[in-house]
Amino acid sequence: MERHKLVESFNCAIEGIVYVLKTQRNMRVHFGAGALIIILAVALNLSRVEFLLIATAIFFVLFAEMVNTAAELTIDLISETYHPLARLVKDIGAGAVLLASVNAIIVGYLVCVKHVEGRVVAGVDSIKNLPLYVTFLALVIVLVSAIIVKLLFHSGTPMRGGMPSVHSALAFSAATILTILIPSSFLVIALAYFLALMVVQGRIAAGIHTFTEVFLGAAFGTLLTLILYQMYRWVM
Repeated sequence: MERHKLVESFNCAIEGIVYVLKTQRNMRVHFGAGALIIILAVALNLSRVEFLLIATAIFFVLFAEMVNTAAELTIDLISETYHPLARLVKDIGAGAVLLASVNAIIVGYLVCVKHVEGRVVAGVDSIKNLPLYVTFLALVIVLVSAIIVKLLFHSGTPMRGGMPSVHSALAFSAATILTILIPSSFLVIALAYFLALMVVQGRIAAGIHTFTEVFLGAAFGTLLTLILYQMYRWVM
């Protein structure tokens, strides 16, 4: 009987995690980002201590998101009408998630930067002096390619809705180009990706795209830009 209760407890815990993943978009974003960071950590062959710091930061974000969701559901259950304190509790929960996310970003940067800095600088040095027309051509190719892919999926219009998001592809392509051209300015790079994320968030908030569409658009724009710059370097 005791063993049955233990198994049931695990089942309930797993169902809780699955529920949050299914119903909370932010949880899916955090979970996907965490999975990518774990893969990156394995690829970079981090030490045990570094991997532990990364994993702890990721699980802390997921934990904060689940606690925030539980608090929101509790407030909705006991308060059917608007109340300032109910709004305040939800804001505090969201603030906790934000703090955990900022902590994860700082930890990830401090742990990973020394492992990727040399590789990035070596690759960037060979292409950062490319002529201006290459940058313009890369943006045009990303735009046209994203529209072609969207037409192949028969979804949305060329510049609105559908898979993948053209706006997300262009935004992350531009951010990637700035990263290549100005690798020494962390502020510029951070601002470029922040603005790209704002574009993505705006498309989702407006109901024009789903998270999957903007995520694939961002990945498409980033990867295609990197491939184009590498191809140019090989040819020239």
